[in-house]
Amino acid sequence: MFTRRRLVVAATTTALLTLGPLTAPETPAPAAIAASARLDPHAVPSTGGVRLAPTSSRGPLAGRTIVVDPGHNGRVTAVNRRLVPAGGGRTKACNTSGTASRGGASEHAFTWDLANRTARALRARGAVVVLTRPNDRGVGPCVNERAAIGNRARADLVLSIHADGNTSSRARGFHVITSTRMTGGRAVQNASTRYAHQVRAAFARTGMPRSTYLGRGTAITPRGDIAGLNLSRRPAIMLEAGNMRHPRDAAMLASPSFRTKAANALADATVATLKR
Repeated sequence: MFTRRRLVVAATTTALLTLGPLTAPETPAPAAIAASARLDPHAVPSTGGVRLAPTSSRGPLAGRTIVVDPGHNGRVTAVNRRLVPAGGGRTKACNTSGTASRGGASEHAFTWDLANRTARALRARGAVVVLTRPNDRGVGPCVNERAAIGNRARADLVLSIHADGNTSSRARGFHVITSTRMTGGRAVQNASTRYAHQVRAAFARTGMPRSTYLGRGTAITPRGDIAGLNLSRRPAIMLEAGNMRHPRDAAMLASPSFRTKAANALADATVATLKR
């Protein structure tokens, strides 16, 4: 859902290189969007990605490229409603700013912070990391472009980070979403499932419980409507790190120590998945 209050978490990155587009530019934005873009550079969705160099040359992920997707974006404009391909002949809105906790903490700020912590942990283990968005102030990339970023980068793995917004008082915990209709085919879907199982095992060690409302206790949720996974030719999963609408989950998700544990768990799961 859209959030009216936003909590901005600042993060700095080094050794940045913007990745160019994979295909021809998208259809021009409607006149209203184009006009607003002249006034506001964040009024159109960003494309490409930000490449971060490893901070260790000898870690277990040396030579690997991991795409980390901080879910959603920091602004809501008309462009969010533009329909883009979602796989299987479906379309979805470009993107949203996500959900929020009952106290007003935003999903997009949470995902930006956890994605940067995870990127640091992965880089320390030798990986090149590509973030799908450059900051927490702009719009986009659209969901189809996020898949394209991983495809262009020939990523070994793609990790999309989110948090849920289920309003049931009994709904809490994390789960990992996999796609049932990936463009990359059965082999990529199987590799994605292996990654999902490693993330499930590692993330459980953070103290966040398995989802009580999706996955039937497995914390694995296969779906066919997630564009960023459907359109991926690389192994890709989406983590819902907890339910921001549940007070206990929200408190954990807001904790810096939990976020650091979560980042290290995700990096460890990535190493375990790619272990030669």
